[in-house]
Amino acid sequence: MKKLLPVYVRVPLLFATVLIGLEYFIDSGDRPAFIKYPMVSLFLAVFLFLLIAIEIVVNAVDKVTYHLLTDEQRKQLEEAQSIPITESKFLKGLMQKLTRSKEIEQESDVMLHHDYDGIKELDNVLPPWWVYLFYGTIAFAFIYLIRFHVLDGDNQAEEFKHEVELANLELLKNATSKPDDMNIDKVTLLTDEASLAKGKEVFTNACAACHKADGGGIVGPNLTDEFWINGGGIKNVFKIISEGSKNNQSMVSWKGIFKPTEIQQIASYVLSLQGTKPAGAKPAEGEKWVEEAAPKTDATPVVDSTKVATTK
Repeated sequence: MKKLLPVYVRVPLLFATVLIGLEYFIDSGDRPAFIKYPMVSLFLAVFLFLLIAIEIVVNAVDKVTYHLLTDEQRKQLEEAQSIPITESKFLKGLMQKLTRSKEIEQESDVMLHHDYDGIKELDNVLPPWWVYLFYGTIAFAFIYLIRFHVLDGDNQAEEFKHEVELANLELLKNATSKPDDMNIDKVTLLTDEASLAKGKEVFTNACAACHKADGGGIVGPNLTDEFWINGGGIKNVFKIISEGSKNNQSMVSWKGIFKPTEIQQIASYVLSLQGTKPAGAKPAEGEKWVEEAAPKTDATPVVDSTKVATTK
């Protein structure tokens, strides 16, 4: 059957539309969504496969249907397909509604009764699209009058002034705010209630879907036992949250979403779950992690040989 757009235009156009829509609605930071999130790439691959499959099926159905037609029906179909799109009934009807123009055979109905050296004039009505646009400008002018001359709305100069003031305040705020320079070398375990509460809040919103709200694990591993796949301790947990896990593609990098100090709070909260033993927790995975002990000091007192004991 006749299509408005050929398949080699239709399929890329639909695919590009969906891709642009995903990039617009998914916040992926400084990287494309289909690169940062593997599930987006998988969805696009499945969508492209379905588009091609649908085109193949529709083409096959068209061929079967064509062979089932009689000779007269095939002739009518070929005649209909030979008509240019500009001559189609739909486009003609649309143009008629937009212009309300008369056909040549009907010009006598709108012909004026005066003649200028053989030149006659038609009394056509104004095109509806032009009339509606004119009414729209009147409505806009009325709203503009109320907004800026009755309600004293900001004009362009005042709006520019306000935007400059806001920009200067933002620059001042950024200049005075302390940069977040937390990293894996500086990170330490937080134990205060405020930091753990913030870490719990973020964990519940972002991590509970894979690790469960109590840390017992669903798709992700159990975070409450002593066994770790990528190593335990504050530095390893901070690194996994920040950079993601090579052993599990579901554990993506969160450094583009959370600040380093927020990741420190999340990691500290995760470690606070150790030994809680929630109900229905997943079996242990990985290796048992033992925190390195601080170096022991010799308790034997050191005698200063330079001092000489005196006796009475």
